[in-house]
Amino acid sequence: MMWKFLHRLSSLKYFYEWSGKWIPWLTGLTIVLMVAGFYWGLFIAPADYQQGETYRIIFVHVPAAWMSMFVYVIMAIAGFTALIWRTKVSEIVVSECAVIGAMFTALALITGMLWGKPTWGTYWQWDARLTSELILLFLYLGVVAIHSAIEDSRTASRLSGILAVIGVINIPIIHFSVTWWNSLHQPNMQLVSASPSVHPSMLYPLLVMAAAFQAYFIVLLIIRMRNQILYRERRTNWVKQLLVEVN
Repeated sequence: MMWKFLHRLSSLKYFYEWSGKWIPWLTGLTIVLMVAGFYWGLFIAPADYQQGETYRIIFVHVPAAWMSMFVYVIMAIAGFTALIWRTKVSEIVVSECAVIGAMFTALALITGMLWGKPTWGTYWQWDARLTSELILLFLYLGVVAIHSAIEDSRTASRLSGILAVIGVINIPIIHFSVTWWNSLHQPNMQLVSASPSVHPSMLYPLLVMAAAFQAYFIVLLIIRMRNQILYRERRTNWVKQLLVEVN
């Protein structure tokens, strides 16, 4: 049943019809989580004993940084799938993940710089974590550039899939950079352990915000994929029929 569902999901028409049913529910979930996370993090969570109120940028910076890596892994998996099985849905996932991932990465870098000024005394250091995160942004922009420069969608998808697969090596470098090199950046958070490195009063709203960013990513990906599907399939009978029904 699972393989049958995945096979059907690879059809652009079926994906378009199936995904539309989830948008209202996922949008509602995103709003609820986002409002709850922001309120909890900004007004209920206590101030940090060292950084005071400044640390609250963590509720945006950390989820954005997590998502910057998570989205790239999804893009690399989709790129590998597109290269092997040439599924159009996978190709669209790659192109749309690149735009969304670049947004999350830019947000992580900007909030990190804003946090770095009061913490380190400067907006930017060529720190291992910051530098590898900047490389991640360039990888995302590289995929976006390929799709913008090459008119043939299948050729663009193949080249961007190759770049996505090769670039995934940067993900463990980002994660372990604070361990492998002498880094200004704080160590990775220990969330799953007997003694988490973040106090529960700060950890719980952080996890809610992480879930909110995750839900937002799914909603945004579905919406962008549906728009791309309509553009790619604009000459097919089912899209023409859909446009007639809408009008």
